[in-house]
Amino acid sequence: MGTVVSFDLAAGYAGPVLASAIGWLHWVDATFSTYRADSEISRLGRGEITLLDCAPEVVDVMAACEAMTAVSGGYFSAWYAGELDPSGYVKGWAIERAAAMLTAAGSVSHCVNGGGDVRCVGPRDVAGGQPWRVGITDPLRPGGLSTVVTGSDIAVATSGVAERGAHIVDPLTGQPVTGELSVTIVGPDLAYADAYATAAVAMGYPAAVDWISGLDGYEAFGIRADGSRWETTGFGAYRLGLTGCAAGC
Repeated sequence: MGTVVSFDLAAGYAGPVLASAIGWLHWVDATFSTYRADSEISRLGRGEITLLDCAPEVVDVMAACEAMTAVSGGYFSAWYAGELDPSGYVKGWAIERAAAMLTAAGSVSHCVNGGGDVRCVGPRDVAGGQPWRVGITDPLRPGGLSTVVTGSDIAVATSGVAERGAHIVDPLTGQPVTGELSVTIVGPDLAYADAYATAAVAMGYPAAVDWISGLDGYEAFGIRADGSRWETTGFGAYRLGLTGCAAGC
């Protein structure tokens, strides 16, 4: 789906389920990628097939996207300029499930990173209890970091222009988003965090602050096109160097 996925597992653990998790991600790519003309999501978008012809996972994803559209007041949508593209939910959903596969197989410490959307399970250092550290790219300084998120059992998703340019469209206007350069969401589930981040970029400041603040267990950090930064009240608990962690970590 146009990105790279990496796995970071605790030393000594490399169970056979890792191959299954990688196989799952390849299946997701073959089924949901908008870069592949023969994927089910591409064929569904062109009207060549219906949901009845699709895998159950496609039905589930489309239902989740509809729910996300309702929750976000229309700022998240699987349809952009008449084309079907649920990638704003699918990537986080796929990474979340891959991480869950490792957990089910007995791994108590691992991190799955899909193009900067990260699901961390357990502490980074089981013996010492050290949390994971996730660097957030600074869209104004190529190669630099805007901040570092730290925690155990967390999902971190960022949407914005740093990797793919101005690719996010406001579903309500049909125009590319220009006010926000990036929004990072931290919370317990990467599927939701990924979709929330996309919606928050489209929504923009200050509406995104109020909206994310009303979502249980999720916090946000944003960088605007003018270089100013904003965050929800609880985001500081995740920032490197501060103690404590928000509910759900």
